[in-house]
Amino acid sequence: MKEDRPWFKYWPPKLPKTLDYPKAPLFNILEVSANRYPDKDAIIYYGTRIKYEKLLSNTLKFSSFLYNELGIKKGDRVAIFMPNSVQWIIAYFGILRANAVVVPINPLIAEDELNYILKDSGSVAVVTLSSQLPKVMKAIQGTEVRNVISGMFRDYLSSSPEIKVHPLMLKEPEIQGDVIKWKESISSNKPLPEVSVTSEDIALIPYTSGTTGFPKGCIHTHSTIWPTVIGSAFWNMVTPSAIGLASLPLFHVTGFVHSLNTPMYVGGTIVLMSIWDREAALDAIEKYKVTHWTNISTMVVDLLSTPGIEKRDLSSLVMVGGGGAAMPEAVAKKLRELTGLDYVEGYGLTETMSQTHVNPPHRPKLQCLGIPHFGVDALVVDASTGEVLPPNKEGEIVVKCPSLFKGYWRKEEETRKSFITINGTEYFRTGDLGYMDDEGYFFIVDRVKRMINRAGFKVWPTKVENKLYQHPAILEACVVSTPDPRVGEEVKAYVVLRPEFRGKVTEEDIIKWSKEHMSAYEYPRVVEFVDSLPKSGSGKILWRVLQDKEKNKSH
Repeated sequence: MKEDRPWFKYWPPKLPKTLDYPKAPLFNILEVSANRYPDKDAIIYYGTRIKYEKLLSNTLKFSSFLYNELGIKKGDRVAIFMPNSVQWIIAYFGILRANAVVVPINPLIAEDELNYILKDSGSVAVVTLSSQLPKVMKAIQGTEVRNVISGMFRDYLSSSPEIKVHPLMLKEPEIQGDVIKWKESISSNKPLPEVSVTSEDIALIPYTSGTTGFPKGCIHTHSTIWPTVIGSAFWNMVTPSAIGLASLPLFHVTGFVHSLNTPMYVGGTIVLMSIWDREAALDAIEKYKVTHWTNISTMVVDLLSTPGIEKRDLSSLVMVGGGGAAMPEAVAKKLRELTGLDYVEGYGLTETMSQTHVNPPHRPKLQCLGIPHFGVDALVVDASTGEVLPPNKEGEIVVKCPSLFKGYWRKEEETRKSFITINGTEYFRTGDLGYMDDEGYFFIVDRVKRMINRAGFKVWPTKVENKLYQHPAILEACVVSTPDPRVGEEVKAYVVLRPEFRGKVTEEDIIKWSKEHMSAYEYPRVVEFVDSLPKSGSGKILWRVLQDKEKNKSH
């Protein structure tokens, strides 16, 4: 890491530029905190409180069951396929304590994609909930899966919850078929296996979301996960008294690092949500005095559009931030008015175990990735030549960091292609187009593959979306290309209107406004109103789904 990098001028005061990381397996996170804070709430789940001591005890029993009853051994892959739940957390630490490897999978994916990931990873068991069970039982056909363990939301839900429980959680089916019930999996009192993994062994194989074809498994060892966990604790001032709202899905690296591992590492409390619901989130913030909330900006957009939000008590919050999608300026302004807090944006990938860049909390910029995190070096290069570009010049962002994956699972060629050597140093190619400003802050322009070529002019959808969010009637927007005989690709915006503007604003009004506020070549000529936009399990808007829809129209 070069000491002359411009971003060090704006480094958070009193923080070192690099950190030292443990050589222990990740299970150490729960073990240490449970020894330090046995009587403290580790998890609050819709009012159900689970102490650290109890969480550790359940986890060890689960680990013993995997080892003694299912024959899980070192290096075996075990999939977790379910929404956020107490079972998710116990399964995660329990699999690691059994010296095995966790394969976290998005519970919203289709059966065929689940089958592909189970086959590709060679998973031998799946931990799930009854609501996902029918999909799992079909998807395990032709895989190496020998056992399925299934729980239910109600295993840990109180009969009188303290905050609103999502209706889908109350409609869950009973457990059917030849599966192991959750209660059985945490009842083993047989001896635990010896700890035989080191920090250099594989801990996790999360899969990329498959936006560029088949999902790819990213090999992460225990040692590539520690850096972002500990880095997050220091950067965001997460202390043992922290109370974090876990509304991001845990299968996704951002939720996994910031909503689960970081608060547990310091001995804080996790307020766990299974399904996003703004009323439940608001109630949780008020009732449990939430201090830290890492999210995706679409959640903040939703929360702040709650009627009567101005009367709610958000005063306990000390940090609100996230990544995955740029924060619209109008929403950030409203957040500041209500809480006095700036939204702290960050940037990272599955391959880098969440953040490589984060805004300095004392000096954030909007719609900005931030500055490189602890021990990270980043450059902007010409995607075709690898030439390092000067500030304010757009190119591909490349990174070198302590949390970098060890390659794609069973895909050597893909792994090789994702690295580039610059002046004798190897960097990972993010596939994201961006630039660095004069102060060393990085900005994303778009995915390299997402550019719209309108009559030879480059149009970056993210830039157009950020502008659209400034329109008072627009709640959400997604910009894609649509085939056009005259200009090749025309700019189209899918728009979700705020409820109070529906029926009062027309598509033509949005086009007219855009024409006044954007360059002549980039404003959307086509606008389509929709009730909602397709989203991933982590809350990201799935632009590719809408892009494919447009492409298919032309066939």
